[in-house]
Order: sequence, then C-alpha cells, then structure tokens
Amino acid sequence: MTTKLDRRVFLTAAVLTGATAVGSLDPAEAFAAPKFDVEPGAPDPNFVEGRIGTITGTMLFVTGSDGVFNRVRVTGATSVWKLTPTSFEKVAVGDGLYARGVRMADGVLAAESLWVNIVNIEAHISSIGRNVLHLEHHGSKIVAHVVPGTTATVYNGTPAISDMSLLKVGGHVKVIGAWIPDTNEIQIATVYAGV
Repeated sequence: MTTKLDRRVFLTAAVLTGATAVGSLDPAEAFAAPKFDVEPGAPDPNFVEGRIGTITGTMLFVTGSDGVFNRVRVTGATSVWKLTPTSFEKVAVGDGLYARGVRMADGVLAAESLWVNIVNIEAHISSIGRNVLHLEHHGSKIVAHVVPGTTATVYNGTPAISDMSLLKVGGHVKVIGAWIPDTNEIQIATVYAGV
C-alpha cells in the first residue's frame, strides 16, 4: 500500500533563491545561499510557495503551506522547471510550486521563475531496485524513480554522471527531483552521494 505524504514533508525546509529568468534554472542553484537582502524572519515579498488551486489563463491561484493565498502571473519571460526546464503548459492544478519574481502594486507576483513540485531531501537508501531507490526520510518512506536520460548522480562533488552503481543501501544521499502530487513518490533529477 502506498502511503501519501503531506507535501510539506518535502517542501518546508527549502528556500529558493538566486535563480531567475536571466539566471540558472538548475534546482541545485535554486537551493543555494540567499543572494538578496530580507530581514531575518521576515517574509520575502518576491517569493511564493504553495499548491496551485486554480489556473486561469496565465494566472496561478496558490495557497501556501501557511494558508496564505497568492496570485502568480506567468509571463513570456517566466522560466519553468518541472524535473527539467519546461513550458507553462506542463503546470497543473494540484502541483506544488515555488515562484520568484516581482510583486506588483495589485499584489500579484509577476513570476521570473517557477519551480514546480521541486523536492530537496536528505535521506538514507533503504533498498535499490531497477530504476528506483527506496528512501527513508525523517521516518517516511519515499519511492524515488530514475528517469532515463534525465537522472544523474554526483559522487563526492564530481561532475554528474548517469551511473548509479556506486550507491549503496544504508548510504546517505541528497536528492533533488520532482514530487508526484498526492503520493510518496518522486522523480529523480540529481542524487548527491559520497563514496
């Protein structure tokens, strides 16, 4: 039986910064240290996180994990990441998202970048199957699917490769990928591991 996990298990520890329409869409860079000034503890007015409730044209209506409702406008310059760089047409109701952009006078966030269903988790490998890693993350079980032609592994900071043969059961990994909404499953973009 598949256990559904609250998306906050995947998302709450993440703070996206630094990647914009003119910068990198790489989700690893998106999790880098802040490159802007916001008072500690203050909400960033140019950032939205949450789950998409409605899409009307190019407007996303998003409810944050804190219950705050936001409107996010997608423009022709908005970059979109959903496991890989993609188009706005791939964004769906029910997806989780992070958005960075510019807050307009009417309160709408004009998005420079959207990261859809992004996850950044640290876990232990409980088993390895064909094209799948079974992970333990803070007591939750996660099924992490390898996506042929997309999934890469970084060992000890070396360049990313497609070979996952050095991963070991019990090993600690960091996984960046895309959550499959309303499940405990993700698709793997990159696995970071030590050997």
